[in-house]
Amino acid sequence: MLRYLTAGESHGQALVVILEGLPAGLEITVEEIQAEMARRRLGYGRGPRQRFEQDELTLVGGVRHGRTLGSPLAIEIKNSEWFRSDKWHEEMSPAPGATKDPLTQVRPGHADLVGMQKYGFTDARDVLERASARETAARVAAGAVAKKLLSLLGVDILSHIVQMGSVRATTGARPTPADLAAVDASEVRCFDQAAGDAMIEEIKACAKDGDSLGGVAEVLAYGVPVGLGSHVHWDRKIDAALAQAIMSIQAVKGVEIGDAFNVAGRRGSVAHDAISWDAAKGDYRRESSLAGGTEGGITTGELLVVRAAMKPLATLNRPTLKTVDVVTKEETVSFKERTDVTAVPAMGVVAETMVALVLAAEAQRKFGGDSVAEFVRNAESFRETLP
Repeated sequence: MLRYLTAGESHGQALVVILEGLPAGLEITVEEIQAEMARRRLGYGRGPRQRFEQDELTLVGGVRHGRTLGSPLAIEIKNSEWFRSDKWHEEMSPAPGATKDPLTQVRPGHADLVGMQKYGFTDARDVLERASARETAARVAAGAVAKKLLSLLGVDILSHIVQMGSVRATTGARPTPADLAAVDASEVRCFDQAAGDAMIEEIKACAKDGDSLGGVAEVLAYGVPVGLGSHVHWDRKIDAALAQAIMSIQAVKGVEIGDAFNVAGRRGSVAHDAISWDAAKGDYRRESSLAGGTEGGITTGELLVVRAAMKPLATLNRPTLKTVDVVTKEETVSFKERTDVTAVPAMGVVAETMVALVLAAEAQRKFGGDSVAEFVRNAESFRETLP
């Protein structure tokens, strides 16, 4: 079973991820992972940190001569800012000591206050450093490996932004794997050019006000095999696994599989995907994607569609959110950390990662195999039995 664990703080020395359960023989390089991580830094409205943060990456263990060994894969992502600034050497030192300037004006909508209450902290930095979305860099590194594994089964995963603030894509066109370069070339990763231009104007106006924007990313997985997930166990339903994974992304507050919210307002006669037999391919097909490529908690083999709704970021460039100083209990406004106007385009890349990790884990559960050859052979044998 594929599983992963991340460690590290936003301004600490490094992020670390351990990915366990990979079959032996998967070809992977630092350059492939870095290319995927560079996509996470894309997007109009990102802050200055993205311009100098290079995600220096090291494969620490689990790979030899460009191939996985079947042992846990360990990846380290050094924080270039920590090495460049003495401030973070002191603030984030693991040695005994104390900070000279604790953060006590907690931010509404952030983990600051509840994290301090839960763990008994008196400095919000003890919370925000781990709660930061910087942690997703480690997830994207793991997801790059998961995508490589899924590619052996013919699975391609990409995302595009369908809403930014009040601006929505209107064409309804969905990009295919061949369109990925065009999507990433868009400053807001929107496949609808007119909507993308309007999104940029929305971001500009928001930045002028020192405010932030949320939005919606749609993740598309092509070539997903039939049979991932289960109708038997509540915790193995593919919809449930995807929802948990997407909701674990920082600032994501909603998830949708297929056209769930639109379908909820329809009658049943027009709310489901009709099934037909494709004689030319010798296979079943669904004539629409209302269910998003799942039925009964199991993938159908059709296009998998997952949407993630991200709230506006809780840290503003012009702090105006009312809060309380946890020491004096006096009314004030929340403190300002360096922030983005929006991180929705980057969130789409992270959402790809989470979908990839879920699908790869379920593929490993379904097909097994200690080596890549065995994994692929098992998947092919299963596919041959389907019609």
